[in-house]
Amino acid sequence: MAEMVKWEDENYRKAFRHTTSHIMAQAIKRHWPEAKLAIGPAIDDGFYYDIDLDEHKFSDEDLRTIEKEMKKIVKANYPLEHYTLPREEALKFWKEKGEDYKVQLIEDLPDEQELSFYKQDDYVDLCAGPHVEKTGVVKAFKLTSIAGAYWRGDSNNKMLQRIYGTSFPTQEMLDEHLNMIEEAKKRDHRKIGKEMEIFEMHEEGPGFAFFLPNGMILRNELTSWWREIHRKWGYDEIMTPLILNEQLWRTSGHWDHYKDDMYFTKIDDEDYAIKPMNCPGSILIYGNKIRSYRDLPLRYAELGRVHRHELSGTLQGLMRVRSFVQDDAHMYCTMDQVKETVQSVVKLIDTMYSVFGFKYHIELSTRPDNSMGTQEEWDMATDALKEAVEDLGMPYTINEGDGAFYGPKLDFHLVDALGRTWQCGTNQLDFQMPQRFDISYIGPDGEKHRPVMIHRTVFGSIERFIGILIEHFEGKFPLWLAPVQIKLLTVTEEQGAYANELAEKLENEGFRVKVDARNEKIGYKMRESRMARDSYICVIGDKEIEDGTLSVRSIKTGDLGTMPIPEFTAKLHEEIETKAV
Repeated sequence: MAEMVKWEDENYRKAFRHTTSHIMAQAIKRHWPEAKLAIGPAIDDGFYYDIDLDEHKFSDEDLRTIEKEMKKIVKANYPLEHYTLPREEALKFWKEKGEDYKVQLIEDLPDEQELSFYKQDDYVDLCAGPHVEKTGVVKAFKLTSIAGAYWRGDSNNKMLQRIYGTSFPTQEMLDEHLNMIEEAKKRDHRKIGKEMEIFEMHEEGPGFAFFLPNGMILRNELTSWWREIHRKWGYDEIMTPLILNEQLWRTSGHWDHYKDDMYFTKIDDEDYAIKPMNCPGSILIYGNKIRSYRDLPLRYAELGRVHRHELSGTLQGLMRVRSFVQDDAHMYCTMDQVKETVQSVVKLIDTMYSVFGFKYHIELSTRPDNSMGTQEEWDMATDALKEAVEDLGMPYTINEGDGAFYGPKLDFHLVDALGRTWQCGTNQLDFQMPQRFDISYIGPDGEKHRPVMIHRTVFGSIERFIGILIEHFEGKFPLWLAPVQIKLLTVTEEQGAYANELAEKLENEGFRVKVDARNEKIGYKMRESRMARDSYICVIGDKEIEDGTLSVRSIKTGDLGTMPIPEFTAKLHEEIETKAV
């Protein structure tokens, strides 16, 4: 019971899994003493260790061998002993053991830094900790995969073997987690995206998604609804250029704080950047004329394409790409309007997430080390965000040091059908950019004043949000988003003419319809349609034609039996109008 209470603490979970990585490393050294150890941290939901072992490539069978040895180490219940060594003594220790990576780690540390070690039985590791007290605490674990990883993430360095795993206090918790992983594999948006012909990736453009006709239907429905919502909530839509000159990015601060993640080009021998963010373009529009306090708050919304230089090893379908569209908005307001404007954003995000049935939690991210502005400005901005969410009665947690370089932010982490969290929406307060671009408004006193800028997204990235929706709904989208809402399957080719005529009538009612009148067995056509996650699969035979009915199957709820066509279409109209999940 005590372990379960501790498990709720993120720091304890990290210590627990960090200890498991040491248990795994000890097991590896017992079977492959020539292996050289690099690093073995805890990560979200697990741990890994990077191993240099030239003469042997780890296999799935090796993972089972390592797990067997790990069980012996857990059963022995070795205590984890912490101690420190002087720098020279530590270097000598690792050099004698031939652990080159530990030597490099020490040599790169400041001379004055204390060198921390953890020991369990005969296994010793260079480690700052923390760890659990004994190896026996780790009751349940599983080694999950093997991958390649460059030493320190640098492609100029040697490729090491990385073994991933996870661990839990009980076997029941581990089994539940592994079942979730299996379910996640079934829902993988890359697999479903291919089956549904939504998007694809090509080696000619790594990190750049190709959207297919079905994907564009889904995307256009999503963005059309986004536009409708934003018009109702008082936003004006803008569009800003994809490429802007270097000086703009120096003024905005991106040159100093974000340059390594940007793409560059030259035009007429001048340096330009492809935009990684939309905000500088928005602020140029704000500054194109004199503004009055009566104009504020001003809300500019933009579905703006941005490009960011992501490392090739981090690319993952639609979840991590190099080019994507942000559903951005930038608001300009007086300091007196900050609270109300932030609260309006929170309410808008809540409204939009609820349409998909998403629950979420809020994180307040505070000043990072690499930031602009004074502490006084940051304190004022952070307090304003706190007050806005507290007055709405909404709970939040603090994420120290993870704010944007120009201001603190509220991040919205939505929870999907598998209980996974995704950071999508954000609401960022910015005193810095209005200063750097010297924008102003004329106040009631006739003098110039500095507006506050608020950056905001709901989906975050359209591409990534579509990936999340695919996995959340397992491709079985709400009807209003579904690429194919009705699929008409004929029993024989003879019913094809009737099916095409009916499809035209249904299309005139606003439905997205496809007909499959091929000379194939109905079971085969049904399986194909289910694989494509067509929302409603309707079979047409001679009896259905005679009775004016359809034999209907829902991709979500299964067989609905025979329905008169007017009753069927009325049901679908209601489902679309209410955006039923």
